[in-house]
Amino acid sequence: MKVRILDEAEQDLVEGFRFYETREAGLGDYFLDSLSSDIDSLCLYAGIHSVHFGYHRLLSKRFPFAIYYKVDSKTASVWAVLDCRQDPARLPE
Repeated sequence: MKVRILDEAEQDLVEGFRFYETREAGLGDYFLDSLSSDIDSLCLYAGIHSVHFGYHRLLSKRFPFAIYYKVDSKTASVWAVLDCRQDPARLPE
């Protein structure tokens, strides 16, 4: 199965990189490597994760992030990569 990362999800990854890189040099790279590995696992495991808000949700193994994606016949499309520590009340409706 192919995996496609949409622009919105790419922006989420960039923001996560910037956040962790300000905490410690090199941590942003480790964040991207870890999340890339999680996303790459969708080649084999897309569609097995539970559905939340109409999207499958894969929880990252190393960071408190959730990867939201949809599956069609041959492609898993990553729509968002969200920090699980955010207060849902602060998200726009």
